[in-house]
Amino acid sequence: MESVRGLRFGLALHLGEVLHGTIGGGNRLDFTCIGPAVNLAARLEKLAGRLGRDVVVSGAFTKHCRSPMAPLGEFALAGFATPQPVYGVDEER
Repeated sequence: MESVRGLRFGLALHLGEVLHGTIGGGNRLDFTCIGPAVNLAARLEKLAGRLGRDVVVSGAFTKHCRSPMAPLGEFALAGFATPQPVYGVDEER
């Protein structure tokens, strides 16, 4: 992962349906998103760090990209029955 003035990041991009809204009660309310699409994006974000990549994207996201993405392989991710195809920005590394 790149370091910009000491800041490290990993970005995961995915497209899918989510449920969103405010949950909680009383003095503790939070806006959140839930669903398989959120879970996949979270797993991909962690994978970005393990792969040393700044940006990783899902197969669903690549279908909407004009620029080609570099295939990084299929990975077993927690919460998903089958390995998920993962792609990266072609110019990165």
